[in-house]
Amino acid sequence: MKFVATVAGQATPVEVTGAHGAYRVTIGDQVWEVDARFTAGGFCSLLIGGTSYQAGITEQDGTIVVDVEGESYTVEIEEAIRHAIRTRGGGTAGGPSRTLTAPLPGRVTHVAVRAGDRVGPGDTLLVIEAMKMENEFKAAAPGRVAEVRVAAGQAVNAGDVLLVLD
Repeated sequence: MKFVATVAGQATPVEVTGAHGAYRVTIGDQVWEVDARFTAGGFCSLLIGGTSYQAGITEQDGTIVVDVEGESYTVEIEEAIRHAIRTRGGGTAGGPSRTLTAPLPGRVTHVAVRAGDRVGPGDTLLVIEAMKMENEFKAAAPGRVAEVRVAAGQAVNAGDVLLVLD
């Protein structure tokens, strides 16, 4: 699974593969083979690169607190797709116009703007249903809608251009 872990305001991509205690963990551009065993009471025994660690793991106010070797880390975990939708709306910037692209396959359920409309930060642009969830895309900055390339009911694939803002 792909996640984004945020520690002290720094978001980092994380991918975890494997099962039954044997995992490959990729954090940023670093890869580790990890043997992880969860024990009673929220503790985890980790073997990473031949070194053993004991980590205390608790959930607190929607975040995870990890205590390891006398250090405490508050970690926010979010699926990579949800993080992309929340922070970028699947959009990319390029030159004077901004292009909103679909970050995942789905179906457009609502288009709130038309070509020529002016939008401000936080204005809803469109909604895509994907993985049984409604994902609302909002304008990140003020602008004008130059093109709308989708309609309600239309299926889209990851990377499809949804609309263009000036």
